[in-house]
Amino acid sequence: MSPSNASPLLPTASPEASTATGGLPTAAARRFPADFVFGVATSAYQIEGAHDRDGKGPSIWDTFCRQPGAIADASSGDLACEHYDRWEQDLDLIQSLGAQAYRFSVSWPRVRPTGDGAWNEAGLAFYERLVDGIRARGMKAYLTLNHWDLPQALQDLGGWGARATVDRFVEYAEGMGRRLGTKVASIATHNEPWVVAQLGHESGIFAPGLKDRRLAAQVSHHLLLSHGRAIQALRALNLPATLGIVLNLSPIYPATDSAADRAKAVLEDGKLRRWYMDPLFKGHYPLDVLEHLGEDAPQVQPGDLALIQQPIDFLGINYYSRGMASADNSFDAKHSGLPLTDMGWEIYPQGLTDLLVSLHRDYPEARRLYVTENGGAFPDPVSQDGQVHDADRTCYLDTHIAAVGDALQQGVPMGGYMVWSLLDNFEWASGYEKRFGIVHVDYATQKRTPKDSALAFRDFLRGRTASSQG
Repeated sequence: MSPSNASPLLPTASPEASTATGGLPTAAARRFPADFVFGVATSAYQIEGAHDRDGKGPSIWDTFCRQPGAIADASSGDLACEHYDRWEQDLDLIQSLGAQAYRFSVSWPRVRPTGDGAWNEAGLAFYERLVDGIRARGMKAYLTLNHWDLPQALQDLGGWGARATVDRFVEYAEGMGRRLGTKVASIATHNEPWVVAQLGHESGIFAPGLKDRRLAAQVSHHLLLSHGRAIQALRALNLPATLGIVLNLSPIYPATDSAADRAKAVLEDGKLRRWYMDPLFKGHYPLDVLEHLGEDAPQVQPGDLALIQQPIDFLGINYYSRGMASADNSFDAKHSGLPLTDMGWEIYPQGLTDLLVSLHRDYPEARRLYVTENGGAFPDPVSQDGQVHDADRTCYLDTHIAAVGDALQQGVPMGGYMVWSLLDNFEWASGYEKRFGIVHVDYATQKRTPKDSALAFRDFLRGRTASSQG
């Protein structure tokens, strides 16, 4: 149970971003295999709205958004982008861009309102129509089972801190597999379990808003255990869909070459990357992180780790920026010299290449990697011509798609890349103040306007298609 490949990563190339603004020329210069999938991604709570319609039960995010001060603009996902009613328009929009895949999530409380007991046929029918609509437009459906909106009724019984929730998730996964598993290309169990555990249960800035390190560690274990058991249950159904999980990962670099900063980088890498990757692919938790947690380490029952280490078909990776570690926590991205997104995150595409290469090196058991989320938040004002000229985002996508191409050239088995996000939407604790979409949403009218980045992405995909046909 020793740390695997614990040496911190170091930058390997200049961090300067491309200055391209008129399209995706840097990305286009990389050649992607014919079976490489380009798509767009969303999540249920962030876009669907219809929070209490057609039998849907409340989720922990419905509850959290009503806590004073929890959301920056005091908003919620009650209406969001009204995707529940506008899904056909949105699928037409995705098709018009030439995307091959749409990654979306199912709202657990929409299909099983209390997380247990009766299923909600209206909710199941909505997702069946959505998947049928994706397929009818010649695209592939990439389904995520848990993008953070746990039924509130299960939270009332202990949520992810309770081992019984693992059982409920396996039932949910199996039910969705039976209903949609023959129609979707892919099923991911969880999206970013680190976020659920750390932001939801230790720092308390995401739902359910708890602040308990021991609980957070136990939650992370239950999420991984539920993943492994769900994979087992789905595999038993003999579905054509590929099965996997999605993690938020970043390479962690030491802020300086000091021994203290290097040691801090090793530990931070352990908490973010190895804590999830090691049990998934090596069957153990990293010893250095267990020692760091001490009495707060999770309770692991015999056989749990073998269940977590189920063979999976793919690993999804959500990447937005690099991580920097300093022993005295003095690193400030504002003074790093790199451009920042509207979230205050550094724009560092080289970090994506470094991450993908290191994952393939350290975990060759991960047979296929996908970038399941990548994008940037920028202010995105609507110009007088009625368009959104988001050169920063166009450049961001260009350089990051190119970074994936660089990883491919270095032998990393990449299967696809998905832009986050299709639409401006409810950005969790930031409310509607941050815009990640390649399509602008006027929240007052729900008008969709493809930004320049969407048009550049469309042209890139058209060029790729033309090249493959030529």
